[in-house]
Amino acid sequence: MPFFYHDAIQFHFADTGSGLPFFFQHGLGADVSQPFSLFKPPAGIRLLAFDARAHGQTNPVGPLDKINLATFADDMLALMDYLRLQQSIIGGISMGAAMALNFTLRFPSRVVGLILSRPAWLDGPNPWNVKMFSLIARLIREHGPKRGQELFVQTREYAETLGLYPDVAKSLRTQFEHPRAEENTINLERIPRDTPSSDRREWASIRVPTLVLANRQDPIHPFEYGETCARKITKRVTLCLRKLHNLRHRATNGKRAKKTIGSTPQLMSGRCKKNTKQ
Repeated sequence: MPFFYHDAIQFHFADTGSGLPFFFQHGLGADVSQPFSLFKPPAGIRLLAFDARAHGQTNPVGPLDKINLATFADDMLALMDYLRLQQSIIGGISMGAAMALNFTLRFPSRVVGLILSRPAWLDGPNPWNVKMFSLIARLIREHGPKRGQELFVQTREYAETLGLYPDVAKSLRTQFEHPRAEENTINLERIPRDTPSSDRREWASIRVPTLVLANRQDPIHPFEYGETCARKITKRVTLCLRKLHNLRHRATNGKRAKKTIGSTPQLMSGRCKKNTKQ
């Protein structure tokens, strides 16, 4: 896997295929393997992703005050410049979607299409995410990953999540099993409190074709957030909104996301009509 050096950090990235560049960024605590497992680029598409600061094989962490969505977007711009790519489709999953939205708003001339998969932010933090990820970070800091997980599954917050959203509860438990769990606490503390944009009214300035993927049964990525993104962007772009029901991070949702994101070439050529599918 290749690396590039920027801002005193060695960034790990992945690059496969040839043709129209498509940066597809991972979510909180994940790495390049996440987007690459969801999307296999067809002929004519070059898929790229990088491990964000304090994620995956990117080291060192660097200044803690730069663990934020805007800096992550700056890092993507640096990688585009390093690869001498003038324009690209920009997209991401959850945190990656927030990074993509921030990038598109700040560097519109570099973007030819936007894909927001399971948005977890609007123009402010998701309070549920702040509460849950702060709790996980505190338990890891105070007790370590193993004991922290044992204590987490005894909390009222976990019990409520398990009863309502069992797949989400499983996803939260895996934060304690992260290979860099103690180092990852800085992401869990800072990123959920951040925001890709301070004013959703500016989203109307986005003029490129946009795809929004949203699912129900998931308080981390509320379906309403996907609807809001679609509604605020739709005045200026051709938009496809796909409803992914019943969260299955590695099964149902993954299969539907693969199928939908696979239509990227058609979306970017403008043949994807505004619609909503159940």
